[in-house]
Amino acid sequence: MKRLIADADAKVILCGREVITALSGMAEHLPELDGITCVATEDIPDEAAASWREPDLTADSVAFLQYTSGSTSAPRGVMVTHGNLLDNERVITERMGHTPDVIAEYGHEMFVSWLPVYHDMGLIGPVLNSVHLGVTATFFSPLHFLQQPRRWLTAISRYRPHTSGGPNFAYELCLKHAGPGLLDGLDLSSWKVAFNGAEPVRAATLRRFAETFAPAGFRREALYPCYGLAEATLMVTGSTVQAPPTLLQAPAFGPHAGLADAAAVSCGLPGPEVTVAIADPERHEELPEGEAGEIWVRGASVAKGYWRNALATRETFRATLAGHEGRFLRTGDLGFLRDGELFVTGRLKDLIVIDGRNHYPQDLELTAEMAHPALRPGCTAAFSVDGEATEGGGEAGEQTVVVAEIAPDAASEAEKIIDVIRSGIGESHGLPVRAVVLVQPGTIPKTSSGKIQRHATRAAYLEGTLAVVDAPALS
Repeated sequence: MKRLIADADAKVILCGREVITALSGMAEHLPELDGITCVATEDIPDEAAASWREPDLTADSVAFLQYTSGSTSAPRGVMVTHGNLLDNERVITERMGHTPDVIAEYGHEMFVSWLPVYHDMGLIGPVLNSVHLGVTATFFSPLHFLQQPRRWLTAISRYRPHTSGGPNFAYELCLKHAGPGLLDGLDLSSWKVAFNGAEPVRAATLRRFAETFAPAGFRREALYPCYGLAEATLMVTGSTVQAPPTLLQAPAFGPHAGLADAAAVSCGLPGPEVTVAIADPERHEELPEGEAGEIWVRGASVAKGYWRNALATRETFRATLAGHEGRFLRTGDLGFLRDGELFVTGRLKDLIVIDGRNHYPQDLELTAEMAHPALRPGCTAAFSVDGEATEGGGEAGEQTVVVAEIAPDAASEAEKIIDVIRSGIGESHGLPVRAVVLVQPGTIPKTSSGKIQRHATRAAYLEGTLAVVDAPALS
């Protein structure tokens, strides 16, 4: 927060009285707040509206700074313009099927959301698309969802919206707390767009969620994987409404051959007038269909750049590609196109290179989680460390480390779980694992949107600060 306050050079904070009280209690730890004026919105008199004057704005004027989640680097302030916002609301509206007929059919009841509104998924989607379309949305706090995930499903059952969603971990939390008592009282038949984004979308999660909540009226066709990022305002690609997600089975001779739950999940088609290309990140050349590379994006939703960071703006927002006009946004994400649909495979900065071979950490994490049921879905981090840095020069070269959350009651099986993970990754990927570290649930670093922070996990591993699960001593 200190970094963001300093970077944004904020002068005024508009908030409720409760937030002002909370901020005053943080003054000791945040002296940066001293020079900022706090205004309680409840105390602004209605008659002040008469003094409002329309500002001198254009489509290119910055509407706000949207800070990135910081999964691989320090958060950066993305300059989102009014033109970016209008275009991305158009993309969301088209891709999610928010047509006038659908809005009328739902009586304008379009969204239920618990997503934090300081994150782009929660703000640009449920909040601003509701304003853009003039529809109704129902909101409750992220904390209330995390305390009792059933509240999300209960709200959907009660208010019967067309669209609601969250990161993959949200669907896993609902599965964890699903039971006959919950299912008996739910009606999810109105839910047409269950969007899933902001972190890797797991085929196993989609299957289990559809199967578990089918008795409550949930349809598999409602599952809606999508892809976006703050630098493109929000949405880049989205699935087809009322069609099941496109799954690409694991290669017959790959590490997950024959496993349906290891299928690659399509994040859908680009929005209208959005161009998605797959490029070689070093040669800056477009790659053929089916070949993995860096995801590049062009369109009116692509933001102006990074606030007060001309170098990063030039490197990220000003890429050119032979055969295409205009500038592209380099997303830093890896993926491939198949029949026009985007499949996201990982982050460029997270790629593990061992003995000249590329390994996606998501693949290793999936193998680990499928190796033993004690591992929590979406709570595993794989990364590489330098042998010399960790062994005092005893071993050279990059080596793989896996950190995984398990339930404390599985601690007695720690040695067995570690052996199973090692064997699974060795057999599936031909890759030796330097260390498997089992940690307490909820302790692996994640971004506000639920993405695994592999770099932060790696740093904690090297510093010896992970919350390791201790196996009970043998008597």
